Amino acid sequence: MRIRSNPVILLFGLITMITAFGQELPRTYKAPEFDLEWRKPTNHPDRIVLSYGEDPATSASATWRTSSEIDTAYAEIAIATAAPKFWRNAKTIKASTTTFDATNINEAEVLANYHSVWFTDLQSDTTYAYRVGDGKRWSEWIQFKTAPKEGKDKFSFLYVGDTQNFILELWSRLIRESYKKAPDAKFIVHAGDLVNNAHNEQQWQEWFDAGGWIHASIGAFPIPGNHEYRKLSPEATDRSLSLQWKHQFSLPENGPEGLKETAYYMDYQNMRIIGLDSNVDHEKQAKWVEKVLSETDKDWKIVTFHHPLFSASDGRDNKEWRELMKPIFDKYDVDLVLQGHDHSYARGRVSPNENVLDGVNMRDKTGAVYVVSVSGGKMYGLRKNAWEDYDAERDRAAENTQLFQVITVEDNKLSFESYTAVGELYDAFDLIKKEGSPNQFVERNKEAIAERRFSNTIPYQDPLPEGVEESLLSKYPGFEVSGVNFVNDKDFTGYRVRLDKGEERKELTLDVNGKILD
Repeated sequence: MRIRSNPVILLFGLITMITAFGQELPRTYKAPEFDLEWRKPTNHPDRIVLSYGEDPATSASATWRTSSEIDTAYAEIAIATAAPKFWRNAKTIKASTTTFDATNINEAEVLANYHSVWFTDLQSDTTYAYRVGDGKRWSEWIQFKTAPKEGKDKFSFLYVGDTQNFILELWSRLIRESYKKAPDAKFIVHAGDLVNNAHNEQQWQEWFDAGGWIHASIGAFPIPGNHEYRKLSPEATDRSLSLQWKHQFSLPENGPEGLKETAYYMDYQNMRIIGLDSNVDHEKQAKWVEKVLSETDKDWKIVTFHHPLFSASDGRDNKEWRELMKPIFDKYDVDLVLQGHDHSYARGRVSPNENVLDGVNMRDKTGAVYVVSVSGGKMYGLRKNAWEDYDAERDRAAENTQLFQVITVEDNKLSFESYTAVGELYDAFDLIKKEGSPNQFVERNKEAIAERRFSNTIPYQDPLPEGVEESLLSKYPGFEVSGVNFVNDKDFTGYRVRLDKGEERKELTLDVNGKILD
């Protein structure tokens, strides 16, 4: 059968490729559309996620989702062996089931059941296999390994900043590349903003689909970002934690009262890692984290939360949070702080046990190292004066770059490596711990690729026609172009441009030639 071309479609295609004043129009991105049914639960288990307890040598959790028709569910777990019928030694555990009724919540609009189990009394340093289901419909068998009970053996974990936007489209490549780089990673730190809209079912479905079986086999260590908080309705006065959060994550309940499963800690071998919720109850968490730090005898102390103490991007400064938490981290010799929120990359250090930088100390010894990173597709510009007005020194930075981090701990050495979404080493350093002395800092940037900025990467903003930016800035003196979005759809073809001058902002609409329309 001969297929005839539609001349109207062909003409539209030609129009979209013509040039304005001889310049080719920018290429427009066509975001995928998802059918409503795509994110709906079924009778088969989905959204399976593994996490660990306070002691990952002896406890782990599994959480999954089904339709509301499945009101009874189970998990089976056995020590994994090479024999295919290892399941003969399995134990069956009845799951705790909660109903998630968000049918009247905008962007959620779903009814589902979530099921969770805690695997306890596990043997340390042992590979287990588990599956989940209702006794008839089961998942595949999924393997994970418990931590050694004691010791300082080598282990690695992953850390990623904001996922948030273009989750299935762009974060999928990042999280899969991270698994290729560190397939033996024990868990993944998610430093907030896993989604853009807290209660949005489609975005949570994208997050689970992007990670797939990785979520089910490498323990998740998530903490909420500001985008995990949102009003339930336009009439609501307060923001609420994502309705899905406590249904779909089963996390250690060792945090402060009222913040269980959003602030918590885990001890993995000779490391204590603490997650904080930087959105709420700062004073309460400050008292709690000081207690948790003071009580541990672990060699390594790592803290993660969303809002950075030292901001990476322009127009941001979490001063109250910094002034509250930094003295505690200094007092208890926190080694590494992992953060998100700023949609760019920055890594730097503070002096050991003092507030004023010492050039000699900063060369070879250090206090806490602070990192801000981004793993999703939304990007911001770096702070223009770096960390000059902070009590810290920024050593490495990036714009317009999706990154993941592999952190490896072995006895008295911690190695930090940051990689791009295509597997290039972008940043690296080592910390060497010596008793009674600040950490020795070993810079490894010579191993990494050149620093990346908006100026030397594929443009993040759409380009304006030649001469248009200069014309706009002459018309609006003192302003800077802070955003350009080229639109090409059935309703409009042209540019949406944002100009900023301090706190003042102008939103402009331009035609394809750069002429202001409003």
